[in-house]
Amino acid sequence: MPLYDYKCETCGGFEQWLRLADLDQPIHCPQCDTQARRVFSPPMILSSGSLGRNAVQTSEPRLVQKRDRGSAPPSSHPVAGRPWMISH
Repeated sequence: MPLYDYKCETCGGFEQWLRLADLDQPIHCPQCDTQARRVFSPPMILSSGSLGRNAVQTSEPRLVQKRDRGSAPPSSHPVAGRPWMISH
């Protein structure tokens, strides 16, 4: 069941859980019982990277630069074959 944002002209904004079937029904303010109008609110989208403890909230995207692979330690995987398979 989605959560919708509504605004009463006298009391201000409030949220209401509604079934999609009840979306066309008029919603009344819980404080003054006047009819409220639904307002747009952008969905909250979270990715697994933004849930970390060290996540920084900014309005600008972060610049990611490619690292120089020349200084990386050699891989423990063999050069030929499939490293995820174990030979018998």
